[in-house]
Amino acid sequence: MKTEAPADPPSAPRRSDATRAAILDAARERFATDGYERATIRAIARDAGIDPSMVMRYYGNKEGLFTAACDIDLRIPQVSALPTQHIGAVLVAHFLERWEQDDVLTAVLRVGVTNAAGAERIRAIFPAQLGPIVAGVCPDPAEAPRRAALVASQILGMAMARYVLHLPPAVEMTREEVIAWLAPTVQRYLTAETP
Repeated sequence: MKTEAPADPPSAPRRSDATRAAILDAARERFATDGYERATIRAIARDAGIDPSMVMRYYGNKEGLFTAACDIDLRIPQVSALPTQHIGAVLVAHFLERWEQDDVLTAVLRVGVTNAAGAERIRAIFPAQLGPIVAGVCPDPAEAPRRAALVASQILGMAMARYVLHLPPAVEMTREEVIAWLAPTVQRYLTAETP
């Protein structure tokens, strides 16, 4: 009777993977706390418990590190199965939840208004992730980029007012009030006929 050889134990993550993860975690925290301009490679390396040369080895420079640290999945829900008239409200509610749960999003927005690298991250993330959703629901898919930009203007505008600038009226509104105000506008951008 032939016996099978024992299976190899699952391999442990490579040390370089753990180092990269530690760098990215430290960078996200540092960019969220200090912003892009004040965050330094040395501070990020110290927070990660490694030598600054390792940060440079893996990410090249601060901009490369920022890009990797802010590789954000907006986790936009699939809306194709929803009744069309509810999509605006679902998207606004989703984005409010994302802004409230993810300091990295707020950090990217804060950096995006003062730094080219941050602005580029926002320009890359929103069209790539929001565009396909908009294309799937708008009357003319050729208009999807324009409509996605309009939706982003509402989402990013509220995020700026509520989570970055902390404008009292924007902060004081309940989530339900924000949804009630923004959802009809977002819905119009998504599904109304072209003016």
